[in-house]
Amino acid sequence: MSGEDARAELSAATVGNVVQARDISGGVHVHRARAAPLPRQLPGDVHGFVNRSAELRLLDQGLDGDHQNPITLVVGTAGVGKTSLVVHWAHARQDRFPDGQLYVNLRGHDPGEPVTPLRVLEGFLTALGVARQAIPGEVDQGAALYRSLLAGRRMLIVLDNVATPAQVRPLLPGAPGCAVVATGRGTLPGLVARDGARRITLRLLPEQDAVALLREAGLASRLDEQSRFAELAHVCARLPLALRVAAERVAARPWTPLGELIAELRSESGLLDPPAHGDEPDEADDADAIRAVFTWSYRALPAEAAALFRALSLHPGPEFGAGAAAALAGAGPRETRRSLDALASAHLIEPGPGGRFQFHELLRSYAMDRSRREDRQDDRNRAVRRMLTWYIYTADAAQTWINPQERNVSLPRAEEGVEPLEFDSYDGAVRWYERERANLVAATRDAADNELPEHAWKLSVVLRNIYMRFNPFEDWVTTSRIGLEAARSAGDRQGEAELLESLGMAYTQSHELERGAESHSAALLIRRESGDREGEALSLNALGLVHLRSRRLREALEMFERGMDVYRALHDAHWEAVLAANVGEARVELGDLDGAEPMVRHALALFSERAERGGEGNALRLLSMVRRGRADVLGALDAAGRAVEIARRYGNPTWEGYWLLELARVQRAAGDPDNALQACRRAIDLQGTIGDRVREALAWDGAGEAARDLALLEESETCHRRAVDILREYGDNRWPLALALDNLATTLTAHDRRVEALASWSDALHELSGFADPAATRIRHRIENQMR
Repeated sequence: MSGEDARAELSAATVGNVVQARDISGGVHVHRARAAPLPRQLPGDVHGFVNRSAELRLLDQGLDGDHQNPITLVVGTAGVGKTSLVVHWAHARQDRFPDGQLYVNLRGHDPGEPVTPLRVLEGFLTALGVARQAIPGEVDQGAALYRSLLAGRRMLIVLDNVATPAQVRPLLPGAPGCAVVATGRGTLPGLVARDGARRITLRLLPEQDAVALLREAGLASRLDEQSRFAELAHVCARLPLALRVAAERVAARPWTPLGELIAELRSESGLLDPPAHGDEPDEADDADAIRAVFTWSYRALPAEAAALFRALSLHPGPEFGAGAAAALAGAGPRETRRSLDALASAHLIEPGPGGRFQFHELLRSYAMDRSRREDRQDDRNRAVRRMLTWYIYTADAAQTWINPQERNVSLPRAEEGVEPLEFDSYDGAVRWYERERANLVAATRDAADNELPEHAWKLSVVLRNIYMRFNPFEDWVTTSRIGLEAARSAGDRQGEAELLESLGMAYTQSHELERGAESHSAALLIRRESGDREGEALSLNALGLVHLRSRRLREALEMFERGMDVYRALHDAHWEAVLAANVGEARVELGDLDGAEPMVRHALALFSERAERGGEGNALRLLSMVRRGRADVLGALDAAGRAVEIARRYGNPTWEGYWLLELARVQRAAGDPDNALQACRRAIDLQGTIGDRVREALAWDGAGEAARDLALLEESETCHRRAVDILREYGDNRWPLALALDNLATTLTAHDRRVEALASWSDALHELSGFADPAATRIRHRIENQMR
């Protein structure tokens, strides 16, 4: 294929073992690639945490019982302090979990979308050391990998703000040693009955603890008025969230008597008769008390901070930074920072690491209500447009670093007062994308919900160019579908084609080749009808890549040749080189070396002239394949060696990991299995880091062949079985699976295990049954003869 510049597939993968050939006489040694990271994901401990000693003891008892994987639920009304309790306890018990702690806020009660189990698994697997592209795109596969990585470890998993058992079950460990603590408002009886969870119900703070919290939160200097602390605590319904907000408001007015402040608070709520001491207010009373405290603090804000508080309720994501906040407010960075600081000081938003902020779900709901009451709908709509414009323009700035070769779309009209971010490095762009990933999906949905179809589909296209590098399947498909529907609703055929192409790419990268082909075919039809010649060529290349992966080689060749003709007519040298290389690869696979060589040399010349080193190295890999097919071993060694040298010179592990596989094949052909094994070992290590699981399997298979050449039959069998196991996880990789099964049978035969070899050859024939190209026919006939 065409290297890093082509719209080529990205494969899902997993963290694997590596083969090491230290001393060839000693065989191939299998060991873990790297020490596992130690995740420490807990939020910061709560300042001024008071008592809750009974509940802390109950949490401790959950660890001391007979359950191998204890699950504890902490449930209670909103604002009662569930998260604070669990986080405080978890910090105090870190020594019980030497392998780390995982934490996620599932946002089960937020106004927006709750976090999906797949998204949580992606975050947890990344924290456990799995490469980004190695993370499976389906919940079941991700959960299985997650459980495998937790096996043998002692870790704490904190699942905050759970709404349903379905959010939790894929995140439960499968082996002894780990503990799970979850929080939620509901009682979650399904987790108790089916999964054996223990439930702790968190009540309102006792009066003395509520008073202690007020002292810790800023009222310690009012000792002469502490007789009124209990009254303030009851007006706040003894809820920790309300107590902290109220304490900050009181501390900000040290000159005003506490009795006068309490009277103000009472006037906000109308709770002239608070519950008697010792009684538990009902949930309606709790809500009234919290709303009264929020209103009391809100009305004390400067006008700019109050306006920002309302505007932030329009942000669709779980957290936000200063840039998005400024866009919503239509204000400059300095003014926005002052307002954010005022809101954080009043405990109306929560500051987090990296200059990020978030709402407690109750405060966000309150801010939404204030916005609906106080702001005109036109002003709210303009704020949303500014925010979405900021996300589109900033994402576009990021994708020009992350994937600069891709075709861009014209962006929506810039909005006055919007200052998108700019980046000065690839790493900076990637860091921003990773921080904003959930918000970008939410922003795409928000654009569609607010009837801004152009913003929705164009943001989806910008994100496609980023997703091509990282393959987040759920995000990719979600945003592509939203963008596709938005483009169709607006009657925008260009947008429809762009998003069909995006869906096709997402499906192809995730091994759903038939669905990928359907989407690319639909995009091709629209582009052909609309006269978009460049877009038509892109679709032809994308279809060709799907056919190449499916080993429909004649169809692939036709697509590539038609696309190359278009790019020649458009005088686009880059894409002409890409398509020429793809034509060459299809011809190599068909065994047409005479037809392949001029295409490969043409691509090599164009890439070299343009100093596109990735394309140049890939063309050298293809040239090595041509020469190896002609038994020109020295020429093949030169071409493959130059390709690997380019990869190493530019420090690109993706190139090196793939091109080493061709170098190893040539080294075996040259009678040098020692170095071939070393090359495969290096490729396995790189692919385990990169996360391309299919290519990792190819490297295992190559290592097995080299080990067999060295008469290391047990090690050869181990390598081939590893390749087979990986490839069987993906139903659309029948060709490499057939080759791996054939290689396994050859090793078993050399080991005098004929019965097992026949079974493996039988499986190989089954996988080969869908292929009719010359190479498949030749291999099938050889296997049939060997089975006689």
